[in-house]
Amino acid sequence: MVAMQSAESRYAKPVMVATNTLVDDEGGLQPLRSHALFSALSDSDLENLILQSRRLRLGHHQLLYRQDMPAHHFFFVISGRLRLYRLDSSGIDRTLDSIAPGDCFAEVMIYADPARYACYAEALKTSEVLMIPVKAYQELLDSKPEYANAALRHYAMRAVSRFHDLEIMTVQNARDRLIRYLIDLLPNGVAEGGEVELPLPKCLVASRLAMQPETFSRILADLKSNGLVRVNRSKLFISDPKRLIEISQ
Repeated sequence: MVAMQSAESRYAKPVMVATNTLVDDEGGLQPLRSHALFSALSDSDLENLILQSRRLRLGHHQLLYRQDMPAHHFFFVISGRLRLYRLDSSGIDRTLDSIAPGDCFAEVMIYADPARYACYAEALKTSEVLMIPVKAYQELLDSKPEYANAALRHYAMRAVSRFHDLEIMTVQNARDRLIRYLIDLLPNGVAEGGEVELPLPKCLVASRLAMQPETFSRILADLKSNGLVRVNRSKLFISDPKRLIEISQ
């Protein structure tokens, strides 16, 4: 109940601070052109869609929408980072994902019936998003089959990604879940080590991996003491990802 009240309170803050704008480099919307949902659109169709959209700025921990709220828009992240989470029956929030600049989210609402948001969306830092009307995008899909085909390809890629996430979450051992999660953060996977940055605060990464923060901290400390990772706040350096994988098998 406390978590629900907190969420409702955060949502009560105003969120719309900017009106529509055309796509341009200075406005931060140029990456929209390369996203799978928009890359097939003609310049005129894309600009018309932007004219029907709104830019929103969210403060730290401000909610964009609530779980089960009627959904009339989906969103493209211009800057900042957002967290998607659900409240369980006891009112505790469970982190589902983090959304970075250049990503779309809630786009499943394009085909949902009835369209209701399946989770909460919260800004983890000052963030700016483009709020895109579902109906306007649906009209574009109806008008040109190539647009619908591009959207379906995007959904297919998302489905593959979600199956991979589910595979990680079905691993029973918390240590193995964390290792697989860290490997996924590396640009080249097990092929090459390097530095990664946790996309969420450590306590929320723990929630994302269905473990207690204390468990997360203990496993990370163990990996660090064994020379498998180096930790500097939210950044981790993995020198030998293959060795990291070996200990989880």
